[in-house]
Order: sequence, then C-alpha cells, then structure tokens
Amino acid sequence: MRLKDKVAIITGAAHGMGETEARLFAAEGAKVVIADVLEKEGEAVAGDICASQGQARSIRTDVISEQDWQRLIAQTVATYGKLDILVNNAGISGSSVGDEDGLEGWERLLAVNATSVFLGTKLAAAEMAKRGGGSIVNISSIMGIVGGAESHPGYCASKAAVRNYTKAAAVRYGPQGVRVNSVHPGYMPPMLNATNAAGRAAKIAQTPLRRLGEPIEVARGVLFLASDEASFVTGAELVIDGGFIAQ
Repeated sequence: MRLKDKVAIITGAAHGMGETEARLFAAEGAKVVIADVLEKEGEAVAGDICASQGQARSIRTDVISEQDWQRLIAQTVATYGKLDILVNNAGISGSSVGDEDGLEGWERLLAVNATSVFLGTKLAAAEMAKRGGGSIVNISSIMGIVGGAESHPGYCASKAAVRNYTKAAAVRYGPQGVRVNSVHPGYMPPMLNATNAAGRAAKIAQTPLRRLGEPIEVARGVLFLASDEASFVTGAELVIDGGFIAQ
C-alpha cells in the first residue's frame, strides 16, 4: 500500500474528483479526512469508505474560512495523531458564479480557488513541519497555464494563482521537509456535463488522445505526488490533459 499509515486531508471530497481521490487514498492505506462544505454528502462518502474496510471521517469545512481550517487540522491531529498529506482539491468553475465579468464573481473565484489553497497550505505546512515534513498537492487546471477559457477569465486567473503560489510555497516550506506540487487536469466528463454535444465533441477533437480524461486518471497522479515515491519532487506541475496544451 502506497499510503500505509499516512493521514490525509482532501478538500472538496464529498463528490467528483475529490471523492475519487479519497476512495483511492483509502484503498492505498491512508486515513482520510473529507473536508467539504457539503456535510451530509461528505459523511456518506466517509461511511462508504469505512464500510469497505478503509478509514475515513468527514469534517464540515468552509475552505475560505481560516477558522475552519484551524479547526479541521486540530481535529485531524486529535483523531489520528498527525497530518502527512493535504490535497487542496476544492474549487468552483467560472460558470458557477454567473456574470464572468462581474466583480463579485471574480472575488468568489479567487476566494474559493486560490485563497483556500493559501490558507490550507500555510496551516498544514506548519503542522507537518512539527513531524519532519509532508506532502501538499494543489489542484489547479490547464487553464492555470493557458488562457483558453475565454469566457471565464476569473477562473483562469484563480488557477494560475494556484500554479505560481505552489512554486513559492515549495521554496518556502522545502527546508522544513514539506513538498508542495500542483496538478493540472484537462477536460473531464464532470466539467462538460452541461456542454452541448457539439461542444463536447469539439473538446475531444482538440485533444491528441481523442477522448476526455477520467477522474481516476487525475487521482492516480495526485497519489504519486502525495506518496513517498515522489520524495524528491517539489515545486513541480503535473499536467494530466491528454496532450491538450502540448499543441
């Protein structure tokens, strides 16, 4: 088991890609804390993991609240004795905030997608440093590397902030043994559920592998960066997009 005896917090793990990561981590031996504002859904995922012989619990967390982050980490350590891994997975899409050019939407995107990563990283790194280090994986996007989401500039900006903050955090916390890396997923079925058939087909045609990615393919990359197999990897960005931005 690649994460045997490790303790991992995964934000936004009540559904979607975060849920896939939580289930994979638990299957690989980690004790998983599901941190999500969706309390009922998070508890259901944790219960399902435990029913499958894994170890997990759910802690309701608003990732833009520093107080919630402090409580989350304190409860995790109180329950499991330590914190080895943080996956900053929680995020929202540009379409979720309405007016893509409105100030309110811009600020909401930056708060959920970027400020949450800053809060989680700094507080988790401080806890990890007490025990010699750990691994933090920040979920960005290919749109944090290229500005391809022309109708959602706030989303691109927020994910670009995650990308460069990850590098700065890797430099800052490396001397304490804390590794910080980012993952940049491409187009996945959950992201295109609301897209018409023609739009979905266009994204597939633009991807060299000629298909969409699957959440488990991203989760496997996150697992590698979280594990000791990546012990000399920090400040890196792992693109998982079927070759989309290689063109």
